[in-house]
Amino acid sequence: MRRIRSVKRSVRFPVSPTLLRRLAFASIIANVAIVVTGGAVRLTASGLGCPTWPRCTDESYTTTSEMGVHGVIEFGNRLLTFAVGIIALAVVLAVLAQVPRRRGLLPLAVGVLFGIPAQAVVGGITVLTNLNPWVVGLHFLASMVVIAAAYALWRRTAEPDGPVVPTVPAPLRTLARITTLVSASVLVVGTWVTGSGPHAGDQGAARNGLDPESISQVHADGVFLLIGLSVALFFAFRAVGAARAARAAGVLLAVELGQGVIGFVQYFTHLPAVLVAAHMLGSCLVLLATLGVLWATRERRPAVPPAPAAPAVDRVGAAA
Repeated sequence: MRRIRSVKRSVRFPVSPTLLRRLAFASIIANVAIVVTGGAVRLTASGLGCPTWPRCTDESYTTTSEMGVHGVIEFGNRLLTFAVGIIALAVVLAVLAQVPRRRGLLPLAVGVLFGIPAQAVVGGITVLTNLNPWVVGLHFLASMVVIAAAYALWRRTAEPDGPVVPTVPAPLRTLARITTLVSASVLVVGTWVTGSGPHAGDQGAARNGLDPESISQVHADGVFLLIGLSVALFFAFRAVGAARAARAAGVLLAVELGQGVIGFVQYFTHLPAVLVAAHMLGSCLVLLATLGVLWATRERRPAVPPAPAAPAVDRVGAAA
């Protein structure tokens, strides 16, 4: 009887931790990909290739031949949202299939799953507002939030369910949090730079009215601050012997320098579309590398099982 029950259980819960981790990693890649393809929509002036939402036209949910290549590009990006959603749903099902159920995984998986349609709704609002630059920026930032949640889920799949233990002194953990906040602010200001520039997503779309040169300088100042903080983290982690955290800070610094080079080159070459797309990909990588540093400042230890209860004393026997 026990053997039959074990066979049924293995058939019912076939998902391995390795498969779950791979699905979670695929979710990160898919969400980064949709950011890059969304950038391609804007850079090819296809933002209104489907002029309405959720339909592509007033009569059709799909693109038509009259809409040309811009309709194909915009509609293709919308279809990719379904693929990203399917991967997120697969992650949720894999989490539910774990035996025993992993504590803390389900909220993150559900958050990623529901974040995708929420992000799609923001994308629909950008179309309905004729690519308002502030809404377009919010659309990008919503994707960053989903990517962050997907990364947290991926890292959590490889961790035990025990308590979180710091691996670096408290001041360095605070410095890592400050670096994360500065990294997020750089992303936000970057959307303002984009909203002031020439790539509006459509020839008739408005710009946010900010002076491109001034707001680009503010963005560059934020990048310099972020690089300075990352250098400080790298040497501070090395000084306290936190090798894993130092490696993560080194990766972050390398990504930031690469992203900075792309940013300066695209600015002085008048924002060619190819470099703008590379810069959007770099923004995703900076976010992921920043989160990598944050994760390297702590670790989860295996949960300690409760100590067995002491045997009850037979008071009658003890009295005898």
